[in-house]
Amino acid sequence: MKAAIVSDLHLGTAVPAADVAREGEPMERLVEAVSAADTVVLLGDVLELREGPVGAVLEAVRPLFERLGAAAAGKRVVLVPGNHDHELAEPFLARARLESGRLEPAGEWPIAPGDGPAGRLAEWMPDVELVLAYPGIWLRDDVYAIHGHYLDVHLTLPRLESIAVSAMGRLTGRGRAIRSPEDYEAVLGPLYGFLYRFAQTTDSESLRSKGGISRRVWSNLNGGAGSRLGRFALGRVTIPAAVALLNVAGLGPFHSKVTGETLRQSGLRAMGTVVDGLGVEAAHVVFGHTHRVGPLSRDDPAEWRTPGGARLWNSGSWLMETVLIGGGGPSNPYWPGTVVLIPEEGDPEVVNVLRETRLPAGG
Repeated sequence: MKAAIVSDLHLGTAVPAADVAREGEPMERLVEAVSAADTVVLLGDVLELREGPVGAVLEAVRPLFERLGAAAAGKRVVLVPGNHDHELAEPFLARARLESGRLEPAGEWPIAPGDGPAGRLAEWMPDVELVLAYPGIWLRDDVYAIHGHYLDVHLTLPRLESIAVSAMGRLTGRGRAIRSPEDYEAVLGPLYGFLYRFAQTTDSESLRSKGGISRRVWSNLNGGAGSRLGRFALGRVTIPAAVALLNVAGLGPFHSKVTGETLRQSGLRAMGTVVDGLGVEAAHVVFGHTHRVGPLSRDDPAEWRTPGGARLWNSGSWLMETVLIGGGGPSNPYWPGTVVLIPEEGDPEVVNVLRETRLPAGG
C-alpha cells in the first residue's frame, strides 16, 4: 500500500491567501501529488476552525474536497485531526469513551454523513472510503503518523499555546508527566474546545489579531519590524523576565532563547517524548504541527531520532507564513507545499510540489 501524507493546510484561515491549497494551481498540484497513492492521509490542521464559524469555513473549502474526492474515488482517505481542527474528532472520541473508556495511540472510525463537521466532508466525497484516525494511524508495520500537537505538552519554548497547556496541566493535576492518549486529551481537550467555541461567536478580525501575537514576537526577534534596541530589549530583557516568572510560577521549565534552531530542537525533543511515552515502536514516525519540514540535508540526523531510535519526519505545511519565511524562497524549511510519500517498503520521501509555483503573499 502506497500512502501520501499532507498536513497543516489550515483551509479557511482568516489570513488572506495564506491557505494556498484552497484554489488554483496549488490545489491542482496537491491533488496530482496524492492521486497515485492508495491511501491519502490528511494529517491534522487541515481545517482552520479557530478563526471563524465552522459553517463558513466548510463552505469555503468545499471545492477542494470535492476535487479531492473525485480524484481519489475508490480509494481510502484518512482524516487525522490536529489542534486547529480537533472538533472533527469529538463525536468519535465520545463514541470511543462510551464503548471502552480508553483511547489507543491509533484508533479508526468510518465517517458517515451526519458525523459532525467531518460528516459534511463525507457528503462531498461520496466515492471514497473516508475514515477518521486519532490520535494517530499505522500506515505500515513500521510507519506511524500523528499530527504532533501532543508535543506542546513537553515544549520548552514559551509559545502562548504551550503556556496555556502547561497551566491546564497544573489545573488537571497531570503536569507534564503525561504518557497516555487519555492524559493528553484531559489536558488539551478543554483548551481546544474553548478555542473552537470562542471562534463560533467572535469576529474573524479579532481572532486573527489575537492569533498573530506569537508571529509578531517572532518577527521582531528575528529582524522584523522595530528598532535594533527594541529587539535587544525584547530578546534580552522582556522575554527572559517573563520566562523567569513562568518558571517561578511552576509553569515551566521554559527557556528564553527563541530562534529557529531552538524552535526546531525543542519540537523534536518534545516529539520524541510523545512517541516513546505512547509506546509507539516504529522505525519511522511522520508528524506535522510545527510547519518546519524535515529532515533536510543540512540538518543533524541525530536530532531527528527519538530516544527509542525511531526516525522522525515532518510533513511541513501548506500555509504561506511570511513571518517565518521572511525573505526566503522555496528553499526555506517553512515554504508550503510538502507531501510525504510512504512507499510499500523503504524510507519515507519528503517532497515539495510548489517550488516552481508562483504563490500569493500570505500573512
